[in-house]
Amino acid sequence: MIRPIRRLLRRLARKDDLGRLERELGHVFANPALLHHALSHRSHSNTFGGAGDSNERLEFLGDAIVDLIVTEVLFRAHPDRQEGYLSKVKSLVVSARVLAECARAIDLGAFMKLSKPEERAGGRDRESILADAFEAVVGAMYLDGGLVPCERLVQRVLVTRFEEFLDDARLLNYKSALLEHAQGKGWGAPRYEVLAQEGPEHGKRYTIQVRIRGEIWGDGYGPSKKDAEQAAARDAIESHGIPIDESAI
Repeated sequence: MIRPIRRLLRRLARKDDLGRLERELGHVFANPALLHHALSHRSHSNTFGGAGDSNERLEFLGDAIVDLIVTEVLFRAHPDRQEGYLSKVKSLVVSARVLAECARAIDLGAFMKLSKPEERAGGRDRESILADAFEAVVGAMYLDGGLVPCERLVQRVLVTRFEEFLDDARLLNYKSALLEHAQGKGWGAPRYEVLAQEGPEHGKRYTIQVRIRGEIWGDGYGPSKKDAEQAAARDAIESHGIPIDESAI
């Protein structure tokens, strides 16, 4: 008798938790299964379900929806800007780092369904997991309630913080800036080399070196090759005193 009561209490507690998340999202799901699905990381699905139970398909959908909303906002807000500038700004404000910050703003990590090893490894605050989950939740909201609730959420947690994100030097596309500088000098494209790859699959760290004309210009470290390359490019730019303007966003 006690076990069924405990299971009921756990279900009620989870329901209340998701009610708190719905309040953060500004949307009450008519189909709560969509929200459960959006919160299911592949580590959890591989342990308790199947690959098709993870949030990756919803992430694919949500990625397109976030892109659409941000693209329209930028298009309307900057009628005098050319496509190149708008594309660079969009790629920055929908980057994994920014979307992870949006996820943190609604405490999304607390609601994620992760495997025990992933959780112990810090998965609830891992940038890639949070960014993917944010997109998955947006995808779930779209299927449940259409575009309007998605627009409200993205407007509140992302669009209103555009200036903050654009002013964050960590988000600059240092690889693009370094490429433009090197090609402008006639030196060709910088070359990035992986020097080390350490740690388990769910917590890898990469060390990358960037060379120009065969000379070492910078080193970088990060949880992904992309992040480590950006860090190496930043090291090269800062150590060589290369100025960055808005064209290198």
